[in-house]
Amino acid sequence: MSERGPATAPSHDSSPESPSAPTTAPLKAARRTSLLVTFILGGLTALPPLSMDMYLPALPQVTDALHSPAATIQLTLTACLAGMALGQLVIGPMSDKWGRRRPLLVGMVVYVLATAICALAPTAELLISFRLLQGLAGAAGVVIARAVVRDLYDGDEMARFFSTLMLISGAAPIVAPLIGGQVLRFADWRGVFVVLTGVGTVLTLMVWRGLGETLPPERRHTGGVGSALRTMRGLLGDRVFTGYTLTGGFAFAVLFSYISASPFVVQEIYGASPQTFSLLFGLNSVGLILVGQINGKLLVGRVRLDKVLAVGLAVVLSSAVSLLLMATGVFGEVGLIPIATALFVLMSAMGIVLPNTNAQALMRTPHAAGSASALLGTSSFLVGAIASPLVGIAGEDTAVPMALVQLVCAVLSASCFLALCRPWQMREAQTAPAPAGD
Repeated sequence: MSERGPATAPSHDSSPESPSAPTTAPLKAARRTSLLVTFILGGLTALPPLSMDMYLPALPQVTDALHSPAATIQLTLTACLAGMALGQLVIGPMSDKWGRRRPLLVGMVVYVLATAICALAPTAELLISFRLLQGLAGAAGVVIARAVVRDLYDGDEMARFFSTLMLISGAAPIVAPLIGGQVLRFADWRGVFVVLTGVGTVLTLMVWRGLGETLPPERRHTGGVGSALRTMRGLLGDRVFTGYTLTGGFAFAVLFSYISASPFVVQEIYGASPQTFSLLFGLNSVGLILVGQINGKLLVGRVRLDKVLAVGLAVVLSSAVSLLLMATGVFGEVGLIPIATALFVLMSAMGIVLPNTNAQALMRTPHAAGSASALLGTSSFLVGAIASPLVGIAGEDTAVPMALVQLVCAVLSASCFLALCRPWQMREAQTAPAPAGD
């Protein structure tokens, strides 16, 4: 199959005599049990924010308990984030070669063991090391979950399913800090990792019992590291796939900038209490989830995905412009309500942008869904990690850096969509004959 041509939908309706027939029945069964599949895949995609955000309230305790500077303990977050970004590059191609189930189960078992050791870590250095391993192993869940969706669904169905996943994965950033705070009422910081160990164990058992193999043997890749690198190079050589990857990555950076800066902006600059901030943070997350459901239930199948994505990007861009104008005082001194409203609109629009960029990118890659999922995830985590520290670059007295970083990332996201995806050409490309396979 050409790595540059538009992807054709994988057939899930093979005849009984065909080689893929034995794997077709499990795929159809997986669709019939989509509630269980959705819950498992949603739990896997929620694992990274749970691993990161549930731990946040415990940071001061960790600093005191391990007698380490705050900057050193912050590396436990950086190590986990870096592991999740880099782990996807390894595990995604592995799942294209060996199938989804084995790499996922191995990754989940390693995640459980690494998390348990984090709960016992006697030094900051050991905690940092096993947080890195926790991130590397936890990457299996999110990267293979996306690949499984690509195996099971295509076209509008895939976009709907990604929107549905946001019901679970979108709730994780809301509940994770609350769970972490409640755990600290009854245990010390090690209790957070005990809870995460339990969550990982339950998910591992659910995968083992409830999620069958979704990649037929005839669609798996052969070869080693060199083959995986060539596959990724081929994917990046597809201009449209790269366009959707960068569009989603820069949009994710807007989201990361909000997560990093909003506690300071809302509480320190605009004087909100922690309770008010928690309420606003929760409302924004609910907005993202609700718009994601509107996208999946009402828009997908009725409106072309590129048109929906263009509207979402336009809303994100407009909200970012409004935030920057308010932060720089163009409208005079504004209070919390206008800022909170702009943030709510911006975050809600992510419910359109993120699932549709993933769906559009993966539609082109039925031959390498694991590698494609790895590139999507790694680019989002890395761009987000780079953008996050920039929001505080001008000190603690202004919201301008947050608004500026969000606007720059929104402009880059929209520019990649227009320059690389060229949505006005997509309808013609979709009706043209696919190029001959390699």
